[in-house]
Amino acid sequence: MPPTSPLRSRPPVSRPDRKFYSAESAFGRFGMRWFKPEEMPLPHSHGHVEFNWLTDGSLGYVFDGRTVDAPAERMVLFWAGVSHQAIAAPALPGARQCNIYLPLDSFLYLPKIGALKDAIVGGGMISLSADAVDEETLQRWYRDYRSGNADRTDLLKEEIGLMLRRASLVGWETLLDPWFEGGSIVAHRAAPLRHIVAMVKYIVEHISEPLDVPAIAKVVDLHPNYAHTLFKRVMHISVHRFVLRMRLMRARELLFTSDLPIENIAFESGFNSVSQFYFQFSRAYGLPPYRLKRQFL
Repeated sequence: MPPTSPLRSRPPVSRPDRKFYSAESAFGRFGMRWFKPEEMPLPHSHGHVEFNWLTDGSLGYVFDGRTVDAPAERMVLFWAGVSHQAIAAPALPGARQCNIYLPLDSFLYLPKIGALKDAIVGGGMISLSADAVDEETLQRWYRDYRSGNADRTDLLKEEIGLMLRRASLVGWETLLDPWFEGGSIVAHRAAPLRHIVAMVKYIVEHISEPLDVPAIAKVVDLHPNYAHTLFKRVMHISVHRFVLRMRLMRARELLFTSDLPIENIAFESGFNSVSQFYFQFSRAYGLPPYRLKRQFL
């Protein structure tokens, strides 16, 4: 039998290597960490489905302009490609937070979690049932992650997938509704999901550039009409609406993380008309950009 080592009684420490965490890439690397909950000075986004679990208290978020509280001892999931900011961390001195960062493409490939996948990809936030996972399991997962053993890491990812598959059967609590209502993503066997992944990646990483269906379809070597139909069938949103949503999230993030003039933010987010940017931004967030920024100053 392989030698065993005693389990550590103290909580795991945060992983020093954070290369999995990237704001520039549509899909980041898999990662996991334990840390003291803290407020974020600015909103940000990155290429993962993020899992949050708190030992005590609750964590307040602004998530694409909407406020929500993530409860303790419940696994909370959201697509971190949506701009988000922790604004209210629990003040309890012993509170700890566990985050898991599952790359978006890995999440999209998980089998038999169709409706749950819809909720996350659609920009919602959900909370799994209290018995979905506990602190002991999370600490074991973290030891697997830090072990450097590829087989243990594979098992960890499989267990995460099984947790989500069970949640898709027993249900979950919706903390924030998705942007759209759609049928379950059950067409994955019929639809080449790799094309959807490639199109999402291209859109997110080229959001400041001109984007249309023919250009996006060319990335996956599909006819534009078929690419658009396939995208809508799987994502339950048109390519145009998805691109617009990504542009608005990019603009909102730049609004709070840069000193760029509003006109520059519009063009950096891919809008070719400032008036159109003002219209779409105000319709999405309820206020024009300069007034929204003033509220947070």
